[in-house]
This record gives sequence, structure tokens and C-alpha cells, in this order.
Amino acid sequence: MTHILIAEDEERIAAFVAKGLRAHGYEATAVLTGEAALERVETGGVDLLVLDLGLGDMDGFDVLRFLRAEGYELPVIVLTARSSVTDTVTGLESGADDYMAKPFRFEELLARIRLRLRSQPAATAARGNVLVHGRLQLDLRTRRMKVDEVEVDLSAREFALAETFMRNPGDVLTRERLLSEVWGYDFDPGSNVVDVYVRYLRRKLGAEHFDTIRGVGYRLVDAPA
Repeated sequence: MTHILIAEDEERIAAFVAKGLRAHGYEATAVLTGEAALERVETGGVDLLVLDLGLGDMDGFDVLRFLRAEGYELPVIVLTARSSVTDTVTGLESGADDYMAKPFRFEELLARIRLRLRSQPAATAARGNVLVHGRLQLDLRTRRMKVDEVEVDLSAREFALAETFMRNPGDVLTRERLLSEVWGYDFDPGSNVVDVYVRYLRRKLGAEHFDTIRGVGYRLVDAPA
């Protein structure tokens, strides 16, 4: 599961962001200090950092500079009340991938997180423009899908759904997240369209590739030959 670390000394904000991210299928951990953030990154397994600048023990810029100096390439989104042009430029020049000012809308933060995660090398093995996961191959350039080297016809929506799964192998993808990423924000939250299209993919790609997480969503798994 994709793990997002939140370094934020305002506990109310940290809890709000963490809760929202978990609701969208991410693993989220909140820490209150820069030192705790560095220790957590150094233990491994963090895929993205949401970083406040006004941490109690050290400036967020120092956290960011240390991570970049040590060679950590994980995406960092600065989320801060310091919104001057000078601070924004300093943040970006220090290695931040994005910079958001408080107050903020969670939906915008979520969109920026998704964008930065997509721009990272996919967890699925990639060969040029082809995503590969076990017996599945998805060619992003020709928009062709193969199972065991046999081509399978997918509709545009099926392809988009398959791509979302293959960019997040092993992650539990909630129905809400799939609706948002594949169908956009203008959707009926009570719709069963996700379940219908996952059923289509199971028929075409093999039911063994998709686990149902009851009451939550679905997960792409390794399937035996």
C-alpha cells in the first residue's frame, strides 16, 4: 500500500489529512517534528512526504535540504502557512516537488499527491511505455493489453481502470478512489459502476488477478501462471 508521511505540528491538521488519505486507500502516518520525519523516512517505505515548514524543532526547509543532500528522491509536497513568493521559490529550489499554502482544500491536496505519485517510477516493472505486472502487460503508447502475450481488447474505460490498477499493484484501491481517478469527480457515490467494470476486467484478464476487499474496494495481486 502507498505510504504517505505527514510532518505537521498542528495535530488537528495532521489528523484531518491522515484521515482523508486513509479514506482514499492510502497508508498515512503523521509526525509532529522534523526529527521524527527524518527518522521515519530513513526507516524506509515512505512513498511521499507532506511537509509543514513551521515544525517545532526545526525548519521544514532544513528537513527538505537534508533529505535531498542524502539522496532521498521521494516526492515532497510543502504544505505551509508561509505563502510568500520568497518562501515558495526557496522551497522549490530546495527540492520540493510542490508547494501549497494554508488554508487549503483537501481535494486539491489529494489531486497534487496523486499527480506526484504518478510521476514517480511505477511500482510495477516498466519497460519503456509498457507496464508489466506478472502475466499482465499494458502498453501505454499503443493502448494494448496482453495476458500471457495474448492481446485482449479493452474499452477506453476498461483500459483506464486497468492502468490505475497496474500503477498501484498490491494497493487496496477504494471504490471512491477508482471513481475519482477513472470517472472523474462528477459521479454518483452510490453507483455500482466500479463493481461492474471490475467484473468486466475479471472476465477479460482473469479473475485471479483481482482481490475483493469486502466493504472497501479491490486490489491487483500476483496471479499464478
